[in-house]
Amino acid sequence: MVKRLFLMFVVCPLFAFGFDDAPTGTQKIPPRQELVVVTGAFEPLPLDEADRAVTAFETRNQPLLFPSFIDYLLLEPSVDLRQRASDGIQCDVSIRGATFGQTLVLINGLRANDPQSGHHNLDQPLPMGALERIEVLRGTGSTLYGADAIGGAVNFITAAPAVSEFRTTIAFGNFGINQQSGAAAYSRRRFSEQLTFEREFSTGFMPDRDYRNLQTASNTHLKSGIGHTTLLLAYGDKPFGADQFYGNWNSWERTTGWFAGLSQDLGSKTQVSFGFRRHTDQFVLLRDHPEVYANHHASESWEYALRRHDKLATNATLSYGAEGYRDSIDSNNLGHHARNRGAVYANFDVRALRRFSFSVGAREEAYGSLRTNFNPSASAGYWLSSRLKLRASASRAFRLPTYTELYYSDPATRGNPNLHPESAWSYEVGLDWNSAGVLGGDVTVFHRRERYGIDYMQRSSADPLQYATNVQNLNFTGIETTLRLRLPHSQQVDFAYAGLHGNRDSSFGNLRSRYLFNYLSNNGSIGWQGSLPGKIMARTRLGVTERRGLDPYALWDAALTRTFGRVSPFVQFTNLTDTRYEEITVPAPVPMPGRTVVGGMNFVLRGSASK
Repeated sequence: MVKRLFLMFVVCPLFAFGFDDAPTGTQKIPPRQELVVVTGAFEPLPLDEADRAVTAFETRNQPLLFPSFIDYLLLEPSVDLRQRASDGIQCDVSIRGATFGQTLVLINGLRANDPQSGHHNLDQPLPMGALERIEVLRGTGSTLYGADAIGGAVNFITAAPAVSEFRTTIAFGNFGINQQSGAAAYSRRRFSEQLTFEREFSTGFMPDRDYRNLQTASNTHLKSGIGHTTLLLAYGDKPFGADQFYGNWNSWERTTGWFAGLSQDLGSKTQVSFGFRRHTDQFVLLRDHPEVYANHHASESWEYALRRHDKLATNATLSYGAEGYRDSIDSNNLGHHARNRGAVYANFDVRALRRFSFSVGAREEAYGSLRTNFNPSASAGYWLSSRLKLRASASRAFRLPTYTELYYSDPATRGNPNLHPESAWSYEVGLDWNSAGVLGGDVTVFHRRERYGIDYMQRSSADPLQYATNVQNLNFTGIETTLRLRLPHSQQVDFAYAGLHGNRDSSFGNLRSRYLFNYLSNNGSIGWQGSLPGKIMARTRLGVTERRGLDPYALWDAALTRTFGRVSPFVQFTNLTDTRYEEITVPAPVPMPGRTVVGGMNFVLRGSASK
């Protein structure tokens, strides 16, 4: 089956080349645009100049072909998305075999991880219409961002709207899917405002797997004499049936989230920022009998940052700053707790464009009773030719235990208030290649050595309970490779693969861990995007996933859209092969939906560009 799908996937796009409505003469490749990234470096820089492994997805190009951030993250093979339902409902994210708690989620560079549990790290109140770009840092990033960035970081980035417009979308699908979304933007040279919302409802593909999803955001940009001001306010509400999510129970859960992010430039060299996130989690073990067992958690996180950079020479920059954090939780199960952290950092960067670059930095972070964590990093790049770049980096990262790992208790699980913070050293070497924007790719080899990794384990074969435990000497080695091909008639083909191998300390014995060794051992995909006859824009992706110790499975997705003036009908297909699979397998397998088809209409009324 996988072989037949692969042949169909490759042949169909190539066959379409001869039937495009474009002229049959020589077709020029559109000029390659320089993409500036902000993740993985202390100051924005062109993606080609990054000395770390960074992937960037521009989300405003084809919103009807990529309806969810999940569709973008699936294009990066080192990102492991473990979903319990479609549309990102209770979705865990990890990078390079790290656990979901070891991946940092950012919103406009501000920390958005959940202190209660890493299960909620992707539960962010951001409509897709509010996003401009998603950037993925592969590899440790604590020098830049502090705790949690052991496997990497995912940065959701908003931006000022380019034009004033009104946009609305309505769609319907099987499993009772009903979707509406909209955006209203006002854009001028010094001020812009964008309001976005999303609403989705589904009766579920099986009993007690229904869900509702409401998200709304306000994004304000102001340019004044003191500098650029950005204010993001967002709210989300997700009630959903959680049958089988945490075991053989017809459970129910509801999460709500609030986010506020403010950044203010003070001239061209200094920026102050503030972030606030509140998240609530209401869980009922038996949906029809909530009195049997229920948990309610409410967590809050605050962040303050002062950042500055100074040019020491034409090609040398010193970046430095200070940050403060506070998180707290109020829970009927976990209790009432709070903790504070503070950090200072500095980074020295030297680069001669298209020749060489070098960066060295360090962060000192204090937490608890004057305990500290020191996280240095170094990276370098060297252009072997105008199209070939060699890069390398080494860095250290750490993660503080979540409140669930410290204090949670139920009939099968026990937290541990004496857990040590996790730490890891990561090393990587990569080669980037680009041929005039037509053919490009990269390959990266990495190795990560962890100490005090946190997982749930049995203490003995006679004790069925699983306890939060620190595990020593975890090692992961992997390879990542991508190949990008841009062809005439707006065609683009992407090949991507990531392989990973992990080993553990012999002290594990025969005891089974819950999360540490449930990683993707092999993950590959081939994707195509381009135009079809009749001015139809389309994309499709075939991915094959193999998780350690489990059988591989294939998933095929596709989407098509056609614009008629202000109106654009579309259709989106998920799991076209109707594959039966699970992405969450512990503590019990959680079935995922079969073939899903959603079709709808998008309407746009656009004004003039900013003046």
